[in-house]
Amino acid sequence: MTHLQAGLSPETLEKARLELNENPDTLHQDIQEVRDMVITRPDIGFLRTDDAFILRFLRARKFHHFEAFRLLAQYFEYRQQNLDMFKSFKATDPGIKQALKDGFPGGLANLDHYGRKILVLFAANWDQSRYTLVDILRAILLSLEAMIEDPELQVNGFVLIIDWSNFTFKQASKLTPSMLRLAIEGLQDSFPARFGGIHFVNQPWYIHALYTVIRPFLKEKTRKRIFLHGNNLNSLHQLIHPEILPSEFGGMLPPYDMGTWARTLLDHEYDDDSEYNVDSYSMPVKEVEKELSPKSMKRFIRC
Repeated sequence: MTHLQAGLSPETLEKARLELNENPDTLHQDIQEVRDMVITRPDIGFLRTDDAFILRFLRARKFHHFEAFRLLAQYFEYRQQNLDMFKSFKATDPGIKQALKDGFPGGLANLDHYGRKILVLFAANWDQSRYTLVDILRAILLSLEAMIEDPELQVNGFVLIIDWSNFTFKQASKLTPSMLRLAIEGLQDSFPARFGGIHFVNQPWYIHALYTVIRPFLKEKTRKRIFLHGNNLNSLHQLIHPEILPSEFGGMLPPYDMGTWARTLLDHEYDDDSEYNVDSYSMPVKEVEKELSPKSMKRFIRC
C-alpha cells in the first residue's frame, strides 16, 4: 500500500483492487501516464495535476488511462466554458449558501451497505425568490468537491435520492433543456464521482415527461442506474435499507434536518444571512438563444 492509499480501510483497498483495477505496485506509473497526456490539450488550463487529484479520476474510470484523462480534461473544460458558475465558488456565496441551507444537497449520516454516501434532494424546497437552479447546481458541485476528498468515497461512490413531493408544475417549467444540459454535463460528464444509483420518489407525471427529455443525453450506464419508484417506497427499501433512511422515505430514522450538511460546510457562518439577488447569476445570452432556437424546440418535440 502506498501513501496515496493511506485513507482506505482494508475492505475498501480490496474493493479498489477487484472493482477498479487499482494496483499499489503500478499506482504512480498509472498517475504519470495520465499526467503525460496533459500536453495533448494545450487549449485547457489544467490547474491541478498532483498525484492525489489525478488518482480520483483514475478511480472514477476504473484505471482506464485515456478515459481518466478525458474526464480530467472535461472537468477543467467545463469550468472554462462556464466561468460565471465558478466565480465565488464557496459555501459562503449567498446563492450557494441559501441552496445549502434548504438541503441542496442533503447528506445522510449513515452510509449504505456498499459504503456509499447517500445524498438527498427535496425538490419542493426550492425557493425561486431566493436563489436560482444554477445556484442549486453550484451548491451540489461544491458539496461533491468537499466529499470527494474522502478516498473511501472515491472508491465506494454515492447514491442520490430525489423526493419530488409537492414539486409544482411551475417549478418544473424552469427545468429547461439548457439547464438540464448544464447539470448533465457538470455531474455525469465532468466530475470524478461514482454514482451507484439515482432514485426518484413521489415524482408527478411532468417529471416523467422531463426524464424523457434528458434520457437521450444520459450514458447507458447512467440510465441503468436511475430508478423511478413513484409512491412505492418498498422498491426503494429493496435497494437502500430503511434502517438508515429518514421518515420521509419510509425509513426508521427521524425526519431529515435540511441544515445538516450546510452546517458542516458553513460552520459558524451558517446563521450569518446576507441579501442575495436571484438575478446575480443568469444564463449567458448564447444559452438563451440556444433555448429558443428551432433545433432546441425540435428536440423537445421529438422527446
